[in-house]
Amino acid sequence: MEYVYAALLIHKAGGTVNEATVKKVLEAAGAKPDEARIKALVAALQGVNIDEAVKKAAAAPVAMAAPVASAPAKHEEAKKSPQDEKKTEEAAAAGLSALFG
Repeated sequence: MEYVYAALLIHKAGGTVNEATVKKVLEAAGAKPDEARIKALVAALQGVNIDEAVKKAAAAPVAMAAPVASAPAKHEEAKKSPQDEKKTEEAAAAGLSALFG
């Protein structure tokens, strides 16, 4: 996650998200940068409108929160099937995948 945070920080500050800037931010934060992860992140962000991706990711939890507000009673929650839990996890992951195109 620190790699994504570094990219978001660089973008928010108006910088260019590239290997050198991500590495500098990670080093400044005290993390040991992994060159392969940095390259993968930068490649995944090529052509991605980060502002739009953040908006979509921010909207996903709001859309998912509506069913939680009308959640069933505790005894009914215990009856949830593994398929229901997997669908919820998949929906959350779909929101995060928007960050990577």
